[in-house]
Amino acid sequence: SREDVEDNVQTLRERSRDAYMGVPLATGALKTYRTNIIGAGLSLKPKVDAEGLGITDDQAAEIEKQITREWNLWADSTDCDASRLSNFYELQQLGFLNWMASGDVLVLLPVWKRAGSVYDLRINMIEADRCATPPGKEYAADDRIVAGVERNARGEVVAYHIAKYHPLGRQGFQNKWERVEAYGRKTGRRNVLHLMNRERIGQVRGVPLLSPILESLNQIGRYTESELVSAVVASLNTVFITTENPGGNLLGETIPEEEQVDAENESTIELAAGGIVELAPGEKVETVTPGRPNTAFDGFVTSICKQIGAALELPPGLLVKMFTSNYSASRGALLEAWKTFDMFRDWMCSGFCQPIYEEWLSEAVAKGRVKAPGFFEDPAIQKCYTQAEWYGPSRGQLDPKKEVEAAAMRVQYGFSTGTKEAMELTGTDFYDNMRTAKRENELMKEAFGN
Repeated sequence: SREDVEDNVQTLRERSRDAYMGVPLATGALKTYRTNIIGAGLSLKPKVDAEGLGITDDQAAEIEKQITREWNLWADSTDCDASRLSNFYELQQLGFLNWMASGDVLVLLPVWKRAGSVYDLRINMIEADRCATPPGKEYAADDRIVAGVERNARGEVVAYHIAKYHPLGRQGFQNKWERVEAYGRKTGRRNVLHLMNRERIGQVRGVPLLSPILESLNQIGRYTESELVSAVVASLNTVFITTENPGGNLLGETIPEEEQVDAENESTIELAAGGIVELAPGEKVETVTPGRPNTAFDGFVTSICKQIGAALELPPGLLVKMFTSNYSASRGALLEAWKTFDMFRDWMCSGFCQPIYEEWLSEAVAKGRVKAPGFFEDPAIQKCYTQAEWYGPSRGQLDPKKEVEAAAMRVQYGFSTGTKEAMELTGTDFYDNMRTAKRENELMKEAFGN
C-alpha cells in the first residue's frame, strides 16, 4: 500500500483541507459527521461486571457512582488537555474532525503534574503532518520507517517519529524529530493512540475521508462559483453601443454633468434611472441577456450530490440539509445514515475514549481515589472494572409517539434496556430520570394531594 497510500497521503491531506475550507459541500459533510457522531461529546457510563468480580449489583452500582464522580472531575476540566485549552468532550470533537479531514491523528498520553490538578494524565494531540519520516531515512533499505511509522521485522508498529514543528510551518526549517515508542517496554502501556481507518493490508497511515470525491468537490465548487459570478454579471444592466462612426463620441448628448455620479472620469459613460439620452446619428443600443439564472444548475448539482453522498454513505437530503421525502423514505434514509454513524462512533470509542478512560482509571485506583480491590493483580479483574459504554447524540424522532412506543415495547419484551433507550432517544441517563421523576411525583402529591 505504500505506493498507493503513504507516498501520496500528504498531497491528499492538503487537498482535503483545502476542500474543507473552500467548498461548502465538503465542510457540511464533515461537520454532519462530527455533529451526529460526537455532538457535545460522548458520555461515559461505567458498566462494572459485578458477576466477574463476585460482588452484588448494589456494590457495583456504588463503584460506578464513585467512578463517574471522579471521572467528571477530570474530564470536565481543561486540565485533561496537554495544551490546557479544551475539556475531554471538546477534544473528542477536535480529534474526530481532524481524523476525518487529515486521515489520522496521533494522541500521546503523557503524565504531567500541575498545580491544583488532582490527576496527572494529559491528552496531547499531534496533527497528522507532524508524524513523518526524518530526513535521510525516507528510502532506507530495510523500509522499516514509512511515513513516520516504524515497524519491526515482524511488521509490528513499534514507534512513531514526530516532528517538533509542522513541516510546512514557519519553524519547519529547524525541525527536530523525536522517536516515541508505541508501547512501554516494561509495562506494555500504550504511549500512542493512532486514530485511523485502515482500508488496505499493510497500511500504516490513514487517508482523508474526502479523498475519493476530491475531484468532484473541486469541480462542483468551481461550477458553483462560476454560476454565482454569472448571476452577478447578469444583474448588471450592461449595454453595447453599435455605431457607424467609431471615432466620434458615443451616446451623442449624454447625461448632464451635474447629474453624473462620476463626472470627473471622462472615460466613463453613465446611465441614469429614467434618463433620456439622445443618440448620435447611426448609433443604436443593444442589451445583453446572459440567460441567468441557469435552470439546469439545481438538477446537475443534485445529481452530483447523490454520487458524493453514496461515496460518503450519507443520504443526499442529509448532506445538503433538505428533507423533502415522505416519512417512510426519510426514516429509511436516516436509518442507513445511522449505520455509518454508529460504526464511526464505535471506532472513536474503541480507539480514543475507552483507552484514555482505562489509563485514567488506572491512575485513579493507584491514587486511592477509586476503590477497586484486585485492580492491578489480574488483567481479568481489571477488565471487569474498566468495562463501559459510551453514548452520544440521540438519533431524534421523525414521529416521537411511534418511536417512544416502540422503545417501550423493546424494554417490555427484553430486547433492550431503559438505560439504552433513554440514551438513544433523549441522550439522558435512565437512573437520573427515575430519581428526578420520583422527586417530582412526591412534590405533585404534596401540592395536589393525589
